[in-house]
Amino acid sequence: MGALFDMEKIVVITGPTATGKSRLAVMLARQFGGEIVSADSMQVYRGLDIGTAKIRPEETLGVPHHMLDVCDPKQNYSAARYVADADECVREILSRGKLPLVCGGTGLYIDSLVSGRGFEGGEPSQALRRELNAQYDELGGQALLKKLAQVDPDRAAKLHPSDKKRLVRALEVYAATGRTISEHDALSRAVPPRYDAATIVLSFRDRQKLYERIDARVDAMFKLGLVEEVRALLASGVAEASTAMQAIGYRQLASAFRGEMSLNEAKEAVKRESRRYAKRQLTWLRAKSDVFWIFFDEEPDFEFARQVSAEFLHSRGLK
Repeated sequence: MGALFDMEKIVVITGPTATGKSRLAVMLARQFGGEIVSADSMQVYRGLDIGTAKIRPEETLGVPHHMLDVCDPKQNYSAARYVADADECVREILSRGKLPLVCGGTGLYIDSLVSGRGFEGGEPSQALRRELNAQYDELGGQALLKKLAQVDPDRAAKLHPSDKKRLVRALEVYAATGRTISEHDALSRAVPPRYDAATIVLSFRDRQKLYERIDARVDAMFKLGLVEEVRALLASGVAEASTAMQAIGYRQLASAFRGEMSLNEAKEAVKRESRRYAKRQLTWLRAKSDVFWIFFDEEPDFEFARQVSAEFLHSRGLK
């Protein structure tokens, strides 16, 4: 890989949930002759439309969109698979002389695609993962954290016993490769980025305004038929334990269907989890340098966002 100026240029449009990323991406794609590559870990699943705020066909305004509806919700779609598939999309767009615009809020997907980061062990061994999950359930998080500390004390010091997913992944990587996940991350950071990404971040100046917008969007999702969408997925044979059903909105409604809460309580839980997710997204974004922030006040001003985004992209050599 050559120096940064030799890399292919792409655009990344990201930000916390409910900030209008998809709409701005369409506007910029039309202006710059681009195509959009989704970076949303749940919009890859067919049938997860309302709860993931998947863009509707009429909203694309004819702009091609990629990495939507690429996986059956009964299957599990990994970050490693996303990077391979999305990278192929980006390269095909570039080969046609078009500008790829990566749009979404899944930080792991975006960072891994742009950086060229590999995934130690590749696709996970389902048998090994089931075994480690069973160990966690039987022995508890503290026991697995102690086990991890014996081989990777650096990573163990950063994890909490309740962080089942990351504990299992760290042990899985070591069991599969003999290399700790800390070693893998250090090697990944030494690899030059795959793309020269001009990154635009949408957010609200007032955090409370963002939360109000999230709450309003959840209310709209329920009116649009989110309850019926989740019922249909479960009736079609999608397992509650599947990755798709862990999405915010879907997981809470499945719990309501089991009688563990009312539908109104489920709605409030979806709002709460969506706000928490937005907070985690902002934490990830604030740690980044060389990104262009656009802050909205009361309501999103998309024409203003398009204008200042275009100026930023021009400054990065995109015409």
